[in-house]
Amino acid sequence: MNETFPVRPAPLGATIHPEGTMFRVWAPQVSRVEVELSSPSATHDGRPDRPADLVTHALARDHDGFHTAVVGHASAGTSYRYRLDGRGPFPDPASRWQPFGVHGPSVVVDPTTFAWTDAAWTGVPLDRLVLYELHIGTFTPGGTFAAAAERLPWLADLGITAVLVMPVADFPGARNWGYDGVAPFAPARGYGSPDAFRHFVDTAHAAGIAVHLDVVYNHLGPDGAYQSTFSPLFYSTTHATPWGAALNVDGPGSAAVRAYLIENARRWVREFHVDGLRLDATHAIVDTSPRHVLADLADAVREEARRLDRSALVIAEDARNLDTVIRPQAAGGLGLDGVWADDFHHHVRRALAGDRDGYFADFDGTTASIAATARQGWFFTGQALPSTGHARGTDPSGLAPAQFIFCLQNHDQVGNRAFGERLHHHVDAAAWRAASTLLLVLPQTPLLFMGQEWAASTPFLYFTDHEPTLGACVTEGRRHEFAKFAAFADPATRARIPDPQAVSTFTRSTLDWTELSREPHASMLQLYRRLLALRRRIRSEAFDVTAADADTLVVHRRSTTGDDLLAIVRLRASGRVTVPLPAVDADHQPWRVVLTTEDDDVAVDPQALTWDDGRGDVVFRRPGALVWTSAASGRSV
Repeated sequence: MNETFPVRPAPLGATIHPEGTMFRVWAPQVSRVEVELSSPSATHDGRPDRPADLVTHALARDHDGFHTAVVGHASAGTSYRYRLDGRGPFPDPASRWQPFGVHGPSVVVDPTTFAWTDAAWTGVPLDRLVLYELHIGTFTPGGTFAAAAERLPWLADLGITAVLVMPVADFPGARNWGYDGVAPFAPARGYGSPDAFRHFVDTAHAAGIAVHLDVVYNHLGPDGAYQSTFSPLFYSTTHATPWGAALNVDGPGSAAVRAYLIENARRWVREFHVDGLRLDATHAIVDTSPRHVLADLADAVREEARRLDRSALVIAEDARNLDTVIRPQAAGGLGLDGVWADDFHHHVRRALAGDRDGYFADFDGTTASIAATARQGWFFTGQALPSTGHARGTDPSGLAPAQFIFCLQNHDQVGNRAFGERLHHHVDAAAWRAASTLLLVLPQTPLLFMGQEWAASTPFLYFTDHEPTLGACVTEGRRHEFAKFAAFADPATRARIPDPQAVSTFTRSTLDWTELSREPHASMLQLYRRLLALRRRIRSEAFDVTAADADTLVVHRRSTTGDDLLAIVRLRASGRVTVPLPAVDADHQPWRVVLTTEDDDVAVDPQALTWDDGRGDVVFRRPGALVWTSAASGRSV
């Protein structure tokens, strides 16, 4: 490749150097930083801090508060910690590995020794993404990178094109969702070594699957975050988040904090070959600087990907419905590639399960509202929220449908429920088939949450493994959160909420892969397999979504070069729907039915739909969906 790139500053952390290992850390208020080293052999018994095994070296301080030293005898496997003006020792805030826990020594890692086999990989473009969100610890009984890697070919065969891995930055204890991460550069030790994560990514690429990683740049976890020990400037003095102190991206000293976050994003792409980042809760990253840190971060991620001759995507989770998050930077936006758009989920859940508490009070679940959400990308485009009267959202006109991430389940919408119930636990199989069809025939980017494709019986609960005092606060806080809901007004009911600290809460959340061969799971899985195969054929240039009646939606996708699609989706109840088939272009074949949710292979107890192509009449005996295509090539599903 001929493209040139700017020179990067010296990296943070411990980096293999021609003359040994370079150690570099930011501690502007500290006069003297020393690195305390022990040999690889000294760590084998789990006691890397025996005085006889330790060697200390002073680091040189520059005018920006960075302390640096190259130590000749330090190499991959060397354990180290820092002393700050005699205090400590403390782990490295930019450690690549914390095998002894987040409070223990850091370990030098050479990321260049892994034998990658993905040189031909170029990535998966946004408009071909089918995202599959998974949690490494509960995706398989093994709960490791290696165990998850074994399932990747199965996901590829199903039709998944990208996995979204919940945060893997190391956290305190053995069990966590990942949003309590405190070592942003170090893959969680409980899942495996850094090379084990590299193997996971390499295996995914070999299967044709991109890897997107969930990263948390709005806060750090409550236990084991040593960044502010090195400098209190890591945290903002003017902004806060619901989960703890905000990171300082716009105050005094913020240049180094911004560089820390951007280097972290770069490193996931450069050293682990990830194909995309999902930025957690970007609405909580307040930046009053002339240029937002997320714009710089997105540019850096793309630059690192270009160095590897591939593409990378940056997708935000943002609750504000702000078009500027995904507008190009030239048009005044941050230039991110996509955004989670949960209005779709909220309306569909209200329609199917009747949820009214909390933020669901702002969503009526009508088919007219669902159709508007699908046409626009989100529902609230500036109108007032019924619950508060405050305006929410902006006009998303001109944005591509693929930039909006739609789902029926995700870790928050399942795990933040008291008992971790999935939507398909609250509705019958017919309604779940209908909703699944709607999700996968729309042009927005679909996100599946692990197990939904076979209607998994397992919940996904909130779990942690904090030290006892903090853990007791988390347990009490979890139950207190639900006290404001009428269903949990009784203390005895709240006491039934699973304890996040209990090992059983974690193990109950692990997928049961033996379900795949049993009904009703096998039939549901077949529906997803067929829908994903159908989705691969559809590349529409135009689409429309309308409400045919109070229970039924119509999706029409049109293409000048590929198959057209027409889907009638009835979310609730039985009934007759009349939807005349649209005229087809001269280069397309006549409409033909390619899938119904009552087909023998996708419904355990099929109740056949009836339809009249001439009149456009469809009779549903229960919720369901009927899909036609007008093929450009005569292929079959």
